[in-house]
Amino acid sequence: MKRQTLKIDGMSCAACAKAIDRAVKKLDGVTEADVNFATEKMSFVYDETKVTLEDIKEAVKKAGYAVKEEHTKEITIPIQGMT
Repeated sequence: MKRQTLKIDGMSCAACAKAIDRAVKKLDGVTEADVNFATEKMSFVYDETKVTLEDIKEAVKKAGYAVKEEHTKEITIPIQGMT
């Protein structure tokens, strides 16, 4: 089982979040799904042997919403003078 979080685009109300939640939970292999309208994120748990991340993204798209690709960078900031 793997836990994942995706950023969702296109939600305008709590009913949108519920629609995505229902669409993703219908997939065989998804055991948990929680869509938060305020943060525009969906957290879910899925079995990688039954469903792929691409299948989950496709279910979100079929429900009428988009998955935002998050690009992260690691930044190291040197801090001096701490005692």
